[in-house]
Amino acid sequence: MTVVECSSYQSTVVGVGDTAVDLDVPVCIQVAWHLQSHGAAFGTFPWAGKSKEAEIKRINKELANIRSKFKGDKALDGYSKKKYVCKLLFIFLLGHDIDFGHMEAVNLLSSNRYTEKQIGYLFISVLVNSNSELIRLINNAIKNDLASRNPTFMGLALHCIANVGSREMAEAFAGEIPKILVAGDTMDSVKQSAALCLLRLYRTSPDLVPMGDWTSRVVHLLNDQHLGVVTAATSLITTLAQKNPEEFKTSVSLAVSRLSRIVTSASTDLQDYTYYFVPAPWLSVKLLRLLQCYPPPEDPAVRGRLTECLETILNKAQEPPKSKKVQHSNAKNAVLFEAISLIIHHDSEPNLLVRACNQLGQFLQHRETNLRYLALESMCTLASSEFSHEAVKTHIDTVINALKTERDVSVRQRAADLLYAMCDRSNAQQIVAEMLSYLETADYSIREEIVLKVAILAEKYAVDYTWYVDTILNLIRIAGDYVSEEVWYRVIQIVINRDDVQGYAAKTVFEALQAPACHENLVKVGGYILGEFGNLVAGDPRSSPLIQFNLLHSKFHLCSVPTRALLLSTYIKFVNLFPEVKATIQDVLRSDSQLRNADVELQQRAVEYLRLSSIASTDILATVLEEMPPFPERESSILAKLKKKKGPSTVTDLEETKRERNVDVNGGPEPAPASASAVSTPSPSADLLGLGAAPPAPAGPPPSGGGLLVDVFSDSASAVAPLAPGSEDNFARFVCKNNGVLFENQLLQIGLKSEFRQNLGRMFIFYGNKTSTQFLNFTPTLICSDALQSNLNLQTKPVDPTVDGGAQVQQVVNIECVSDFTEAPVLNIQFRYGGTFQNVSVKLPITLNKFFQPTEMASQDFFQRWKQLSSPQQEVQNIFKAKHPMDTEITKAKIIGFGSALLEEVDPNPANFVGAGIIHTKTTQIGCLLRLEPNLQAQMYRLTLRTSKETVSQRLCELLSEQF
Repeated sequence: MTVVECSSYQSTVVGVGDTAVDLDVPVCIQVAWHLQSHGAAFGTFPWAGKSKEAEIKRINKELANIRSKFKGDKALDGYSKKKYVCKLLFIFLLGHDIDFGHMEAVNLLSSNRYTEKQIGYLFISVLVNSNSELIRLINNAIKNDLASRNPTFMGLALHCIANVGSREMAEAFAGEIPKILVAGDTMDSVKQSAALCLLRLYRTSPDLVPMGDWTSRVVHLLNDQHLGVVTAATSLITTLAQKNPEEFKTSVSLAVSRLSRIVTSASTDLQDYTYYFVPAPWLSVKLLRLLQCYPPPEDPAVRGRLTECLETILNKAQEPPKSKKVQHSNAKNAVLFEAISLIIHHDSEPNLLVRACNQLGQFLQHRETNLRYLALESMCTLASSEFSHEAVKTHIDTVINALKTERDVSVRQRAADLLYAMCDRSNAQQIVAEMLSYLETADYSIREEIVLKVAILAEKYAVDYTWYVDTILNLIRIAGDYVSEEVWYRVIQIVINRDDVQGYAAKTVFEALQAPACHENLVKVGGYILGEFGNLVAGDPRSSPLIQFNLLHSKFHLCSVPTRALLLSTYIKFVNLFPEVKATIQDVLRSDSQLRNADVELQQRAVEYLRLSSIASTDILATVLEEMPPFPERESSILAKLKKKKGPSTVTDLEETKRERNVDVNGGPEPAPASASAVSTPSPSADLLGLGAAPPAPAGPPPSGGGLLVDVFSDSASAVAPLAPGSEDNFARFVCKNNGVLFENQLLQIGLKSEFRQNLGRMFIFYGNKTSTQFLNFTPTLICSDALQSNLNLQTKPVDPTVDGGAQVQQVVNIECVSDFTEAPVLNIQFRYGGTFQNVSVKLPITLNKFFQPTEMASQDFFQRWKQLSSPQQEVQNIFKAKHPMDTEITKAKIIGFGSALLEEVDPNPANFVGAGIIHTKTTQIGCLLRLEPNLQAQMYRLTLRTSKETVSQRLCELLSEQF
């Protein structure tokens, strides 16, 4: 018996005599080989080409012959037994039931001949039920083969365990296979089979695979000399690390080391594992996926080596191809896209993120459709990164062109997703216009999703709400059938909540309703808005009360019952707004078509409205039919519907929802101010964010402890844990960004999404349970010092004390900056997991610069103000060594993310960076000027801050210095 090792991406071949059998070839092909090689076939298949009846007749004859052989007095030799069991297996694969021969197959397992044992295992894998009475005999035979130390027999046994993969198999062998895997004398081919067999058992019965000493030893298989073993071990470790990251965290450094050796090697160094000039592409992909189970390495040496690997992969992507064959480009691009996924996952290296974006941009115009699709999909994720958002926006014209010209609907859908992801205030009107244009010819399968995205973008980035109204009405005109109730409900809410747009909305819908053919959704919007605000345009003779009523009533007979009911409510509103049309409306309500309508809802409304208009006094009518009050601010129902359409909520909701970048919240123009006449209307700076609305009441009475600001639950809390490792580093990363993952361990993930405007802010905290077990008594608490409490008001809403496995809960924190501050609040989370008390504390990234309002200034104004702030108490300067690569674009992005306006062509030295802004607090406003002077040769910076208050200058200088 000989064992021949093929290349890495072929299977182990076992030879017996002149017959070779591939262990990884499907069962049916192996059976056919045996039937043909050993003369056990049914001749030339005499039923071929004949009727089904002929086949059944021939099968039944053969089954009777095999049954008689098994029951005969003469004992069958191993060859004959194997031949007949093989025939039964072939008959089963043809679709016929087999109810005998199982014991003969089990007997073959005890044979010492490979071909007989293999047929026995094939039969067991396919035909034996896990509840079979023979399972004990089968398990004994498998145990004997595993203990035999014969690599061929061990391989057959492991394959059988993996093929059956039942819970019973896991109970019998889950404790044995890890020992085989880490044993020093196990052959490489058996290690590969053992790793993949254990992976199969873990996927089917994870609770039966015990974690133990073997876990630390299996990690070291990543250093094995045999790359086939490394490949199988990487697949196993990746799956195990997703559920038990702490057990396998040492695999990060080993994976980086192995990856480094692969990507820096030449194709000739790994000849057996080189696929079309690409060294070990499948192993590289698996290692990169393993690294995505963990945050960026904390060890600077490992992190630097990983960065070098990723840079090398990006560099190789720019090299000319070494082969024109598609296999070469496929393997090369597989490694590249997985490397980009890791860069996006870490979201910590601005240089790599920008390079990845540029590389994906080249694929956007590639002739291969699959590459264009993958590039668009990856760029959607990149668009949510603070560091690469601007780089993604440079490809907007290419993405718009893809939306218009791509043949494949899936590519067009990804292009629409990317436009949605890259949208901000600077390009919102262009993107919305392009999506509306595409909507007219879009595939029916994606129209509803595009409608939702257009509605969300129009609302989110509406600086001028007249544009928002125009956009939604245009949306209804183009794709009215796909405009859900949530969309037109939302436009009604916004119009009612904003005094400044009500008159324009009434005028616009009145004009839109004059079209000969109006979609029913437009009639609903028109009826509602004119019923509330028709009086604002009634002074124009062209839109007098009677004309408004006649226009709406002309659409009445074309509408469905719910829309007719809405129009009847509009008519009774008109009775209150326009007494001069009262008689006309009463005639309509009194008509037989209304009072005797077959629909009970319409009939009841007509009767009640007619009676109300007849007997009620003017004062009563005015009270009953008064203008709708403003709607309470809440999450957009359109956004909720889009989330539901995209799938169930996960821990990564923070990335599925488009993040508004710092430059938009702090640097974008403010919405047009609303009229202040309505006391209940939210302030213009907070109409959609809800920042200006009255904050929610605390969950309970304020605690008596001086240092405790908010205790979410009434139970007495245990001692607060010290800050978690890495908390300070994560805190520093949020100084120039508002969204991301603040903390993560093997149990819990904490994500943030924040919005700030002037001295108000709102922070959404997402708590994700990464395990399959419930968190009980889940208690998040915000802790502030006495000094911080007087300068920063925080109010929060309670969360559910039970967090299901794999679920996520959200907590909202409303923030008000009363005065400048230097400290940051601490978020303490306490809960029980599996009976064990867990206590985690992290710093919450609420810093003074979050309340920046950017200010544009000309050069002369800047330096005039600079001289005015020249006293020693107003200036703070810091000279420091650069901690990160001195990249101009990244520096600009960080200054903008910090909150100040970046002033171009102000400083005489074009290499310097100048910024200006105003810190908004409840008590005062503090003007701030900054100047950053880089020295590329010395790799140093000089940062100068001048403000009207010394403590503010000092704090801003400390925060910004840590970013470069």
